[in-house]
Amino acid sequence: MNKDSTIGINAVPGGALAPAGFLAGAAVCGVRNSGRKDLGLLYAEYPCVSAGVYTRNAFRGAPVEVTRAAVEAGGVRAVVANSGNANAATGERGVEDARRMQALAAEVLGVESREVAVASTGVIGERLPMEKVEAGIPAASAGLGQEGAGFAEAILTTDTVKKEAAVEVEVGGKKVTVGGTAKGSGMIHPNMGTMLAFVTTDAAVERDCLSETLKNATDHSFNRVTVDGDTSPSDMALLLANGAAGNEPLALDSPDYPAFAEAVEHVARELAKKIARDGEGATKLVEAVVEGARNEASAATLAKAVVGSNLVKAAVFGEDANWGRVVTAMGYSGAAFDPANLELHFGPVKVFAGGEPVPHDAAEANATLAGDTVEITARLGEGEASATAWGCDLTYKYVEINGSYRT
Repeated sequence: MNKDSTIGINAVPGGALAPAGFLAGAAVCGVRNSGRKDLGLLYAEYPCVSAGVYTRNAFRGAPVEVTRAAVEAGGVRAVVANSGNANAATGERGVEDARRMQALAAEVLGVESREVAVASTGVIGERLPMEKVEAGIPAASAGLGQEGAGFAEAILTTDTVKKEAAVEVEVGGKKVTVGGTAKGSGMIHPNMGTMLAFVTTDAAVERDCLSETLKNATDHSFNRVTVDGDTSPSDMALLLANGAAGNEPLALDSPDYPAFAEAVEHVARELAKKIARDGEGATKLVEAVVEGARNEASAATLAKAVVGSNLVKAAVFGEDANWGRVVTAMGYSGAAFDPANLELHFGPVKVFAGGEPVPHDAAEANATLAGDTVEITARLGEGEASATAWGCDLTYKYVEINGSYRT
């Protein structure tokens, strides 16, 4: 267990199953035709308060619509998720299939259909092979347990690694755990991308408080990640709170609420960075920090423009500290700032200040791009606000993966 001294929380092993009272299971049902687990169940042993945020793509997948309705109807306490097929742009039949998944999962788990969220990720525009899904749900349920039996693997598509994070924090004299499991590698862009994130907690939290917590955490994490500029029809992030820790239910004005909110944001931020680091074909995580902005919104816009620039991403892959591409991206971001105040650094190397280049050792600047994490810092000197965004380099492998995604 590692202490994070800056926010007073303890990092602990595990993901969405780290909090008390959550179980998961997974199965190979053949949606992916790869022999890999491709259907998972996440289940809370106790009723939950729940919150969700969803894609802003106009072509929202059928599972997104079904899940939104379930969250709005009350407390979702279970998730059924498949990979390999997004069940998006599939018409009314797709909605019927998502509802069928919801009903089947509810039946095997012994809960109401309205308590089950549905998530699907993969190829767009193809119907789910429901006979395979219908066989996979009971199989996943049979393996339900605290070890998860492959849930984090079952939701992956082009991901190369599982993505999990968890922390502990004290709330109202009780130890509270927040954990999360996510997937995401390509079709990732601010306002969420083709990502799924399931965050759980054993804290007791009032519903309005939980919704505000997830919204704020998403704005500071998942909405500051980009891989390729595409926003998927399938993405969602859910936050489930089962109250097993026994604390007094948290409200926005509770004395310990800030600690809980920071714990949720920390988990979301760690998952977001793991998504960026595992971008399709990526070899480097790019972290852009904007400091001294007039407000946080401007800082975030500028940081996202830097990590979203294909030219910046390509330069990072080539280990070329081409700062001109960074200032250009900031210039077209739409955020107001005075270029004459900008000071730009690649790692510790200052490359631009006062509206003009700063003499520096080009080889030293290029060397800051050689590792697996690249830090670009822009200081504006116009205020106190700051923001960070995350992306990755653009490689030949990205084109190879997406040039034959369906075949």
